[in-house]
Amino acid sequence: MSKKIFAVAASLMLAASFVSANPIPIRGIVEGFYGAPWTHQQRLDCINFAAAHHFNAYIYAPKDDPYHRAKWREPYPDDQLQSIKELVDASARNGIEFIFAVSPGLDLKYTDDDVRAMINKLDAVKALGCQRFAIFFDDIDDHNATAQADFINRIEKNFVESNGLKPLITVPTEYYLDNMIDNGATKKYTADFAATLDKNILVLFTGSGVVVPALEPSTVDAVNKIYGRQVGLWWNYPVNDYLQSKLALGPIDGISIDASKNLSAIFFNPMSAWELSKISLTTASDFSFDPKNYDPQTSWERALDEQFGALSTEMKLFAAHSQHMQNDWANCGRVDAQKLRAEFDMLLDGEDRADVINKILVETTDAVNRLKIDLPSKVLNECHEQLDQLERLMEADQIVVLEHGRITERGTPEELKTAGGMYQKIYEIQSGTGEEAAV
Repeated sequence: MSKKIFAVAASLMLAASFVSANPIPIRGIVEGFYGAPWTHQQRLDCINFAAAHHFNAYIYAPKDDPYHRAKWREPYPDDQLQSIKELVDASARNGIEFIFAVSPGLDLKYTDDDVRAMINKLDAVKALGCQRFAIFFDDIDDHNATAQADFINRIEKNFVESNGLKPLITVPTEYYLDNMIDNGATKKYTADFAATLDKNILVLFTGSGVVVPALEPSTVDAVNKIYGRQVGLWWNYPVNDYLQSKLALGPIDGISIDASKNLSAIFFNPMSAWELSKISLTTASDFSFDPKNYDPQTSWERALDEQFGALSTEMKLFAAHSQHMQNDWANCGRVDAQKLRAEFDMLLDGEDRADVINKILVETTDAVNRLKIDLPSKVLNECHEQLDQLERLMEADQIVVLEHGRITERGTPEELKTAGGMYQKIYEIQSGTGEEAAV
């Protein structure tokens, strides 16, 4: 009897967890980064991963696939079409919507010939079973908004609607809010694009900037108002193509629950390092499926336990040092090495924290050494340089602790300040913000 009661209670708890979920309707992964595209096997694994983690869509849009962008008019070779068919079939089996994207903006002429070229390109993939498509205009110099929107509308009418497909998805050239407005007014490009674009087409944007620490309801509301529809979010984490020396291994953080309520879709842009992208993407799936009950730390720890098993403790130490992504225009992800940073702050404020810090440094160094030995090769190949870098940083931290102890005993206040400056420099390197951050 007690087993029955337990089973019923467990079932009710599980049912309650799903009732509480309020998923963002379209939840996906967009292979939209610059650099070496994923292999075919990695894409198949991505689709399986997506199905196992509450995602329901995948966008094929690798920037450095020449047939996606630079040679968009040219048909895919037969072997690559066969690979795309395998992706379409795998998506269908797994309940994932496969979305095929083309980025023609580098040299689009907006002519009838280009309309026919685009329809031919998309029709060849439709013949493989693909039912949804995207046309992107991000990261180009051309700002002919009316021509861009009219081109998309023609594809929508003459290909999408005529074949009974779902509406197109697009990314405009001004794809973040701070670039859509000027002194509180909508800029001409964005106003013209929004006014011309078919109201059924899904528009994606990246937030207030390209890579930002947070998404607030006011930002979503502003873009929804500009476009007269619920837009979707293209979230640039854990992508690292702008800071390739560092890995983004933290959880999804900073997207307001209230902001998520007014999104029609959310797509997460990962790293070319597919295996390590799974850490953040697991948390992304937790957030997008149930924003209200999402806890970044809990989700992150569960992801590492799930993916690394006996090595999860070591991976948590490593990943904690590689979460924040920042350069002169990008800023996203949690602060790196928060525990160690706090201990150093206390040390430099005069508290005796040397033993505690040294314990953390030894534990982290031991973790790095074990990961170098025991990580599967497909994971190690993606992070061996960063593991080496972390080991060097732990050695530098130990020097700071020793120097601080020496100065505390016999040094001057000026020398103590110098020790603090040494740590600050090391912290900047750890955070990926220092000049010597590159491996």
